[in-house]
Amino acid sequence: MSTTGGVEVYGDGALTPEQRARFTPWARDTEEVVGLLGSELTGLSEAEASRRAEVVGRNVLPEAKKLHPVLKFLSHFNDTLIYILLAAAVIKAIMLDWLDFWVIMAVALINAVIGFVQEGRAEKALAGIRGMLSATAQVRRDGAWKVVDAGDLVPGDIVRLAPGDKVPADMRLTVASQLRVDEAALTGESVPSSKAVDPVAADAGVGDRSSMVFSGTIVSAGQARAVVTATAGDTEIGTIQALVGEAGSLDTPLKSQLAAFGRVLTFVILGMGVVMLLIGLFLHRMDLDTVISATVGFAVAAIPEGLPALVTITLAIGVQQMAKRNAITRKLPAVETLGSVTVVCSDKTGTLTTNEMTVRSLVTPLGRYDVSGLGYQPEGAITDENGAAADGADLQPLLAVASLCNDAHLVRDGERWQLVGEPTEGALKTLAMKGGFDPHDHTRVGVLPFDSANKFMGTVDLASDGTRTLLVKGAPDRLLDRSTTQSGPDGSVPLRLDSWEAAIAELSGQGLRVLAAARRRDPAGEGDLDAFDLQDLEFLGVYGIVDPPRPEVIQAVRDCHTAGVRVKMITGDHAGTALAIAREVGIVDDPHARVLTGAELETMSQDQLAAVAHEVDVYARTSPEHKIRIVRALQSHHEVVAMTGDGVNDAPALTRANVGVAMGIKGTEATKEAAEIVLADDNFATIRSAIREGRRIYDNLRKSVVFLLPTNGAQSLVILVAVLFGLTLPLTPVQVLWVNMITAVTLSLSLAYEPAERGIMQRPPRAPGGSIISVRELVFVLLVSLLIGGATLAVFYGAVARGEAVEMARTEAVLMLALGQLVFLFNCRILERSSFTLDVLRGNPVVWWSAGALMVLQAVYSYAPFMNGLFDSRPMPYEAWLIPLAYAIALFLLIEGVKGIWRIVPERTR
Repeated sequence: MSTTGGVEVYGDGALTPEQRARFTPWARDTEEVVGLLGSELTGLSEAEASRRAEVVGRNVLPEAKKLHPVLKFLSHFNDTLIYILLAAAVIKAIMLDWLDFWVIMAVALINAVIGFVQEGRAEKALAGIRGMLSATAQVRRDGAWKVVDAGDLVPGDIVRLAPGDKVPADMRLTVASQLRVDEAALTGESVPSSKAVDPVAADAGVGDRSSMVFSGTIVSAGQARAVVTATAGDTEIGTIQALVGEAGSLDTPLKSQLAAFGRVLTFVILGMGVVMLLIGLFLHRMDLDTVISATVGFAVAAIPEGLPALVTITLAIGVQQMAKRNAITRKLPAVETLGSVTVVCSDKTGTLTTNEMTVRSLVTPLGRYDVSGLGYQPEGAITDENGAAADGADLQPLLAVASLCNDAHLVRDGERWQLVGEPTEGALKTLAMKGGFDPHDHTRVGVLPFDSANKFMGTVDLASDGTRTLLVKGAPDRLLDRSTTQSGPDGSVPLRLDSWEAAIAELSGQGLRVLAAARRRDPAGEGDLDAFDLQDLEFLGVYGIVDPPRPEVIQAVRDCHTAGVRVKMITGDHAGTALAIAREVGIVDDPHARVLTGAELETMSQDQLAAVAHEVDVYARTSPEHKIRIVRALQSHHEVVAMTGDGVNDAPALTRANVGVAMGIKGTEATKEAAEIVLADDNFATIRSAIREGRRIYDNLRKSVVFLLPTNGAQSLVILVAVLFGLTLPLTPVQVLWVNMITAVTLSLSLAYEPAERGIMQRPPRAPGGSIISVRELVFVLLVSLLIGGATLAVFYGAVARGEAVEMARTEAVLMLALGQLVFLFNCRILERSSFTLDVLRGNPVVWWSAGALMVLQAVYSYAPFMNGLFDSRPMPYEAWLIPLAYAIALFLLIEGVKGIWRIVPERTR
């Protein structure tokens, strides 16, 4: 950069952030921009391009710094619960119990491998963004056009664009002919943007910079030349890449809860272990080996080493079940996070809507008509205001314009129709097919292509009967200016300008895009038309076009509201269209609801945005930076935010949200890589189903934890009582691990398959933060631990009192623990109401399979000789099973009594 006469000249394009903020090429004349870049309209020389490339670097997005794979893998052991697992493994190693040591280590390793494989969504998102860049470009160098690697472009290069080209860099247009660019991936616009060389306001948003084309977008029509103004990381897509890297991600509620729970549990176990050691040594004068063995047994009993595996497997099962509902999960904890979502921020185009433009209304001089059907399927009907099938003569000219003054085509692909051409023209072509218009009796003999300067298109068509007609479609104001009459019941009548302006305003107020149609019979001349030929037209009527909501979205939004989940629309589209769609799908009811635009956001501080973000439900003309700010503003109110999107402009916000949800069909690869959830059907209704599934999974996870903890609690209690009173230990450490293992492998996993509780989508989302189980549930766990532990002590010391050997008594105690957990499983299936119902016996066949597996394993434990050697168990007489079975039935009844008292306690005291 240099200065000439006080004016900055960005000779090589290497701008500082301050300089880039002042460099607004979209607001400057073409010649001025070229001059500021130290270039010419004839392009750069190869020598100058090489010099600039050495300064600014290649036109490729930079790769983020990566952590070494080994360090990345080891980072997955940095978790409190994993510390507990590793502590258990160390204890087993000290005891020279290598089999159990490797079992526990395998659990820790599996957890780390899963995390390692799932990690790196931001890195993959950046790779997906880099894949959007063009591979080649047509550039003018040394006075001649040549094709070069897009990575070799530098600021100041002159580039040529044609239909189908992927724009290789951010560029200021120097020449444009009927140029239209698909910027949906960048701005969220549902139709291609018209481009022109005229400068726009300096404060125009990205979607309104019509004098610019941006890297990664696609030319859909027209021709252009442009000067490169930014490359690599300085482009808009480069800015988005930087936002993805800087957005950061938040811990899921489950991860935070498990970490907090693990820390508390660690301190409790260590504290109780020290107390036991002191009591054994100084109160009961026990020898050191015995006390250490008891303390180790207590620690092994208290550590829920199966909890991380239980959580991982439960979530993995949830992933499989969500996939059946078209929600593909890329990161396990997102399954649970969906269940705690309080706000869904949804893109409009393709998520709430079909992303297929559709004619919804027609207005002619003689009437108004509604059009049914969605998208490009030529299925639907045209009806009058009374709902009757429309067959008026005033419709035929409108249908003729829709079909003939049109360059789009619809191609049948199996059961669906595919559009070849622009979305708006596709909507008109579909309308004509719904109305039964046959274009084969007409031949085009002249055409005036659409031009963004004129905002209309015209054709001259020759009918089979020899009549010629000039047909025109375009912006209503342009056609009204060129019309003098309108069609009437018996021919042409004078144009009624006021009534048409009112009708157009009414349709626009409904969020419809309005196009007009006109004609002139028997036009003079042959071949291509000129804009001056389009005069003295007969105005035929207008079309109201919209990207319609998906029919199932309305019920899905209603269900979300019932479940206490707010839905907010964040779109790059215009405010009027956004509000109309938001009202139609039920996001807002007030026709005058506030719509916050990107321009207004620019003037607000983050604190000011946070103050209004909770109340505003519709955001329009937003940029990627705006979307991140909105997400952060909502999170400042402790909201758990799910963000949906399909364009690369959505990737930063998806990364920042608690749950990023990408569209699987129409979403860009960058968006999919940034998201935790990918919708296989691009349907907002699937988000509703995923939230329901997330709540079910969390409920089942909570049930599993509530079920699992009394196993550890009862075992700890048994060993603690024995040490406190100086009695014989009812369980050895290896027997403790056996009970933990068989209950975790069999019974605990069965709760992951539990169906959803009644009214799961009628309750509000759970509050973020807190523990994995509430104080109320913790008290319940402690009471159940006392009951199961007490029954186990009674069975063991009762057997000893009857003169049985300690080994036999311990075998019966292990059976009592297993049966206690089995009956408690049925108590846990229905936590919030009584289990005295047939529902507890049905709805989840996995419960019965796991119960059978438990009993088989327990029989092997008692009667298999090799198990007797490993665990010091003994073959039990068959009558010895009766006492534990009787205690188990009593436990079921007692626990149901505790649940009954629990339910009648006033809520405020729970």
